[in-house]
Amino acid sequence: MPSQDTLLSARGLRKQYGALVVLDGVDFEVRRGDAIGIVGPNGAGKTTLLSVLSGSQGASAGTIGFQGADVSTLDAARRCRMGIARTHQVPQPFSGMTVFENVFTAATHGGGFKRAEAYDRCIDALDLCGMTKVANRRAETLGLLDRKRLELTRALATNPQVLLLDEIGGGLTDGEAAELVQTIRVLHARDIAIVWIEHIVHVLLQVARRLVCMDAGRVIAEGDPKEVLANAIVVDAYLGGGR
Repeated sequence: MPSQDTLLSARGLRKQYGALVVLDGVDFEVRRGDAIGIVGPNGAGKTTLLSVLSGSQGASAGTIGFQGADVSTLDAARRCRMGIARTHQVPQPFSGMTVFENVFTAATHGGGFKRAEAYDRCIDALDLCGMTKVANRRAETLGLLDRKRLELTRALATNPQVLLLDEIGGGLTDGEAAELVQTIRVLHARDIAIVWIEHIVHVLLQVARRLVCMDAGRVIAEGDPKEVLANAIVVDAYLGGGR
């Protein structure tokens, strides 16, 4: 049973496309103050898990709860307004709009805030994510680091309690990734629970306090990051023919 500190929970999650099973009975829990890293080989089901938790994809079976309510049948927009936000591996800014307009749209449509409060949330999010200096630039003109920052800023503007990050460090230099880590630490310090998928493990470990390893649609190890990475099953999944 989920504890009183549980924000987001999944029980027996299954996702399949015809005969292809992508998630196979996944149990998952996010508690207040969590900073969870999710690792695993390509095709393990990591991104699909985030998509099902956020509501952008429906589960084939299983249940999802958020703050004690069953949200299994709610779409992504409803879940976002309740406090579940996500970023995407490939940044998806609204082209033809400025950075500020992107963030304002997220606050009003994603967060459901009225104009005045949405404006205040935009200013706060832009400042926290280091995007104030480019607020008036067209989103499509940004470099990769600022596009990643914009993903974070838009998510933050919705006032999330749980933030799901999908490969947000991908494609960045070590220095750029370090800047992003600092921003994510600031968000976590604001009592936002973090769930982060990342292939760059040394970057992930600068934030994650709990590590989940997936393979073939299942959770194969979970716990202290050092212990998980030393687990023989995890090592085999990465190096011994893991799928």
